[in-house]
Amino acid sequence: MARKSQNKTPEKRRELKAGSLVIRPGKVRLLDRVGATADRLQTRAFAVGGYVRDLLLGRPCKDIDFLVLGDSLEFAEAACHDLKVRHHVVFEKFATAMVTYRGWRLDFVGARRERYDADSRKPEVEAASMEEDLARRDFTVNTLAIALNSDNFGRLVDLFDGVKDLQEKVLRTPLEPEATFSEDPLRIMRAIRFATQLGFGIERRTLEAVGAMAERLSIVSQERITDEFWKILAAPKPSVGLRLLYVTRVMDVVFPELSVLAETEQRGRYHHKNILEHTLTVVDTVAAMTQDPVVRFAALVHDIAKPRVKRFDSEAGWTFHGHEDLGARMARSIGRRMRLPGDVVNKVAKLVRLHMRPINLTDDEVTDSALRRLIVQAGDDREDLLALCRADITSANPQKVARYLAEFDKMVARMNEVMEKDQLRAFQSPVRGNEIMELCNLNPGPLVGRLKRAIEEAILDGVIPNEHGAARAYLMDIKDKIINTVKS
Repeated sequence: MARKSQNKTPEKRRELKAGSLVIRPGKVRLLDRVGATADRLQTRAFAVGGYVRDLLLGRPCKDIDFLVLGDSLEFAEAACHDLKVRHHVVFEKFATAMVTYRGWRLDFVGARRERYDADSRKPEVEAASMEEDLARRDFTVNTLAIALNSDNFGRLVDLFDGVKDLQEKVLRTPLEPEATFSEDPLRIMRAIRFATQLGFGIERRTLEAVGAMAERLSIVSQERITDEFWKILAAPKPSVGLRLLYVTRVMDVVFPELSVLAETEQRGRYHHKNILEHTLTVVDTVAAMTQDPVVRFAALVHDIAKPRVKRFDSEAGWTFHGHEDLGARMARSIGRRMRLPGDVVNKVAKLVRLHMRPINLTDDEVTDSALRRLIVQAGDDREDLLALCRADITSANPQKVARYLAEFDKMVARMNEVMEKDQLRAFQSPVRGNEIMELCNLNPGPLVGRLKRAIEEAILDGVIPNEHGAARAYLMDIKDKIINTVKS
């Protein structure tokens, strides 16, 4: 992707160059105080990287990296004293310290260069000049620095034309892209993540290196890759990054199951649409409804099993029977591989397993019993499930989408009526286990659970109302038959 061309009538903006006054003393008191520490220690200090980039873009940022031309650990300790912070975290091998201060994360690091072995992400670190330190960073827009000492406070340092790339909205590496990505292959993911978050293009040679060096990501820990992937999903339009992952073949390395979705086949007059493109549409639609990355991830994998269950029927064309059940199992496997928390994996698998159910219940002939079962199965995730299902209604025909959405809305209205009527918001048998044991003279065991489930099934089927008296009377009617069946 080449540099984006400028509009014919570009927006008016303040032209910046190295040495420009970017921020005045007193504008960010935190920077003044760190600058005062630098003056007291007679060393030079700079705010660098993402904070400066976001400051120039007008984006909020609560993380600041401080580059210290001297002993960074001594500086961090002095800064903590001046800021009245009691504790900080030291990473002595990397000469780095992290300080939490009033909602800010502050990282202090000395100017350094790093050397990596070809098959390792553990660098050898040694002291270096400021220029060498900035040169080892990922992209030119992240090499910008602001001086903090009193004699040049707020002045911009721009050694690699970062401002120009910021204004042209392009990502470019300060060194040859192969060298930059070889040092830390995670920068391949970061290029795509920044392009997605910031709406930037990726300079042609940098983009080519992203694709050519994708396999190098295999030495990066899964946790770091997952963190970048999650940030892509959290962007306003995740499909931008997901599509970049696909076209650069990075997706083949970090999420091969998604690459398979792009395969399309046709036979005779029948064909099915590109499943990956459909998936990206669903993810963007869900992203417009919720910022919850878990629901967005569920949208991403909701059709993940379709390639494995795809069959051709001469009458119906391509079918994908059972893709939701296999997809739920695949989602669990993928979630574990990506080192996602157990509760996240469980929720994603649940949403994938149930995502066809609401759409299949839009027929006017659907019973209240079917709606009750879905309500209970979805539980607290009902709204997220409905958001996923609504987003899954896609078609190139706007009239068809409008018709399906109208039917879906009717189903949701019926579901809400059933919930209120049958008091299903936190559904379980009104007669609990202890009462069942007392009424039936039973000890704890599987039989108690069987009786409890029988009551719940009767409520879901509409045989009895969701009320304690009715449930207790129903238990007394059925208990002997069930107990005798088990004993026999």
